[in-house]
Amino acid sequence: MLLLSLFSCSTHRAPSSALKQPPDIRLNYHTVSRGDTLYSIAWRYGKDFRQLAALNGITSPYYIYPGQRLKLRGKAPVSTASGAREKANKTPSSKVAAKKTVSASSKKSLTRSTKRHSGQTRRTGSIHWRWPARGKVINQFRSGDSLRKGVDIAGEKGESVLAAADGTVIYAGSALRGYGKLLIVKHSDEYLSAYAHNHRLLVREGSKVKAGQRIAELGSSGTDRNKLHFEIRRNGQPVDPLAYLP
Repeated sequence: MLLLSLFSCSTHRAPSSALKQPPDIRLNYHTVSRGDTLYSIAWRYGKDFRQLAALNGITSPYYIYPGQRLKLRGKAPVSTASGAREKANKTPSSKVAAKKTVSASSKKSLTRSTKRHSGQTRRTGSIHWRWPARGKVINQFRSGDSLRKGVDIAGEKGESVLAAADGTVIYAGSALRGYGKLLIVKHSDEYLSAYAHNHRLLVREGSKVKAGQRIAELGSSGTDRNKLHFEIRRNGQPVDPLAYLP
């Protein structure tokens, strides 16, 4: 009886490999939730937003709605794919949910001029990269590791998080699990950067930002300590930020 009981329990337990594997790897579809944008969904699954748009026949400005089922795999119609590429530089998508009213104090922080920090830059094509925070790198990028898609920079709550290069904010929110309060900035059709675990976001979607501009306050949202998690994506794929930063 004891042996049968043990065997019965073991047959209902998921293998350890299944527990460790991120669930999104096996998904073919994503159902849109409130707060999602096409950019945030593409970021979550490590895809280029233009490819995801073309795959689902979505054109700029990339509007999506709650309950919509998006394909994550397959081939896009040629006409749709070319149309998505042509419109990639236009207005970024709005969030599915209506934006909350910004408080008077928040509006003040969004519009006031911010102190620029001097620092070295490193050029990639037309993009001049600079460090997004001052602090020690406590975790580095590791190719193929879903938990090491960028670098972690230690700091104190409220310290400045700076735009790593000129660009446009295409996501500002906390809908991506594991990132806390997150900003994603588009620098070109090829490059995006992300700033996670912030205490407070100081810019909104659609905002134009300059390299070195204060865009958030460092914090611990979605994690267990104060730090900035910083990523660079090239055509939707994570790359080592240390290969781009000065």
